[in-house]
Amino acid sequence: MTKAAKKKPAVALIVFSQSRDIPFNRIFLSESNVREVNVEEGLDELTHDIDRREDIVQGLNVRAIVDADGNETGDFETPAGGRRYRAIARLVEAGRFPADGPVPCLVKKANAKTSAVDDSLAENTVRLALHPLDQFKGFKRMLENGMSKEEIADAYRTTPRYITQRLRLATVAPTLLDAYVRQEMTLAMLEAFTVNPDHGRQEQVWERICGSWQREPWQIRRMLTETTVPTTDKRARFIGIDAYKAAGGIVLRDLFCDDTSGWLEDVPLLDRLVDEKLQGLADEFASEGWKWISASVELPYGHANALRKLAGLTEALNEKQSANWKALRNEHDELEAEYSDADELPEAVDQRLAEIETALLAFEDRPVKFDPAEISRAGVFISISREGELVVDRGYVRSEDEAPIVADSTGCEAGGIEDDTWQAVDRDGVQRTVISIGGQPADQEDEDDGGIRPLPERLVGELTAHRTLALQNALAENPHVAMTALLHRMVMERYHFAAPTGCLEVSVRQACFAAQGTDLKDTSSAKAISERHDAWKSDLPSDEGALWDWIAARDDSTRMALLAHCVSYGVNAIHERPSPYGGSGPTPHSLGSRLAGADRLARATGFNMVTDANWRPTVDNYLGRVTKTRILAAVREGAGERAAWLIQHLKKGDMAKEAERLLADGGWLPEPLQLLGATDVEEIAADGDLTAMGEDGGSHHTGTEEDPPIAAE
Repeated sequence: MTKAAKKKPAVALIVFSQSRDIPFNRIFLSESNVREVNVEEGLDELTHDIDRREDIVQGLNVRAIVDADGNETGDFETPAGGRRYRAIARLVEAGRFPADGPVPCLVKKANAKTSAVDDSLAENTVRLALHPLDQFKGFKRMLENGMSKEEIADAYRTTPRYITQRLRLATVAPTLLDAYVRQEMTLAMLEAFTVNPDHGRQEQVWERICGSWQREPWQIRRMLTETTVPTTDKRARFIGIDAYKAAGGIVLRDLFCDDTSGWLEDVPLLDRLVDEKLQGLADEFASEGWKWISASVELPYGHANALRKLAGLTEALNEKQSANWKALRNEHDELEAEYSDADELPEAVDQRLAEIETALLAFEDRPVKFDPAEISRAGVFISISREGELVVDRGYVRSEDEAPIVADSTGCEAGGIEDDTWQAVDRDGVQRTVISIGGQPADQEDEDDGGIRPLPERLVGELTAHRTLALQNALAENPHVAMTALLHRMVMERYHFAAPTGCLEVSVRQACFAAQGTDLKDTSSAKAISERHDAWKSDLPSDEGALWDWIAARDDSTRMALLAHCVSYGVNAIHERPSPYGGSGPTPHSLGSRLAGADRLARATGFNMVTDANWRPTVDNYLGRVTKTRILAAVREGAGERAAWLIQHLKKGDMAKEAERLLADGGWLPEPLQLLGATDVEEIAADGDLTAMGEDGGSHHTGTEEDPPIAAE
């Protein structure tokens, strides 16, 4: 084959049209522009953007206008760029741009192959709208470069809320953003994932629905908020969102929620706030002298069955109230008579009638007076309406509280009270109101007797949550004990075909603290665990194969430290309500084994709740949550008999504050934070009742100054 045969034919190269600046008053709209529908739509936004930039992002596409002989006249037409042309014309009219100001233009060649209509159609057809993900990334970069949300919103003729919504897409897990880019989900689905910022939970929900037909945005929101409470819930309305947030509660919101809607994430906190508010209101009603008050979020069906309702006397209107009522009544009747034949009431008249009816109803809702003798044997029901309003229903007498029927000297029966055994009285013989919240007796400042009541179950859960977190931290700092605990469990499984039922859950599954005080996240143990987690995370590769090689290449001390860190998350020393059959909780035996295992770890690590976890009894975490007898017992044990004697006359609130001061540096710990004795383990294994520990008012563990008890305490 010759060289001439091998030579490839020459390819004509494309030569682009030249660009230059042309005075605006020499440019005219072309009749070849294909955009004829809605030509004014979005023109305000474009004009604003050009004015803001003081420039145009893209120049005009123009062609020279020629005369009848084919000679250029010096004028140009723009078949592509009509919206930019109109926007510049508006700026000229507003005095923001000179009429003869230079405009960047791409001047089409005289011998162009394509027509002006072709160019106009191509510009409006051969283009791709910006992907929403690219838009949000652009907004994010502008924000990072110093622009505020308000400035970005003003630049793009939108609202700061829209910018916030787009930026919220950054809270979605990167794997879900990738799925959106691959068009595996819609924008509405992606926006639904913003309701919960937990990336792990987002990915878990996506794994559940990615292959399912249940992929609607509302289903995604429901799955992400299934353990939360909506702001429309009566409990949320009762306490108010501001009070919930002030107590440290978190409100989840998606892109479509306003400031008054969303979901309350911390349900235990919400329930506690509701109980506290009901308790405060019940205390106020107790001053009226009622024998009992039953407060609940929702009263059960038939709660007043078999109870006698007192017939009270509605308080009469005073002279001024009576005059106001008559005036309103007359005005209402006059308006109705005046417009009786009207097909439709004027808006102002209709509004006034509604105001009058509301005011008249308020007159009907007057206080009801009851006989004081009846009040002393009757009670009150308190609940919450669907709208979150307080509902108070007074005057119900239980059958056991009715006055006994006795015969008088004439042989006739008469009502009377044989004795006062039906009354709830304190030590001074004064009747006090018995208050129950949600069916459970509310704590009283004074007790019926000097005996020690069991600790509240929630308090025990909170205290043992402190101990569990601190034990996790202690184990993570002692790799040798962590390896011993892990091998102990593995050897039991391998050679005895059963794992020990201790406190170490080697799955490894992190314990969930259903009951926890507001101070748990601020403890030294929590901070140490979080810092350790972040330090390891920064070193560990994310690829599975690379992670294996990385671990294999570490020295023994590094591997042991990492093992201790991972194993520590499996510690569970939480006290839960035991179930005899283990249905919804641990059996008494497994609970006793769990707590005994926690003690074993505490002794092995040499861990101490006072010195290592810096735990101190305070009003919030213990002293304000127990009875006066327990407060005195704590002070007696931690600060001495004389200190207890000096504060025994104080009211409970003042006593708790003084006890906090007296016990600050004494190293005293409540029973759930102490090491268990053998007798305690046997008792818990029998009935699981940790709340009744120390019913003699003192600690289970005593010691001398030379031989203090170990506190794991």
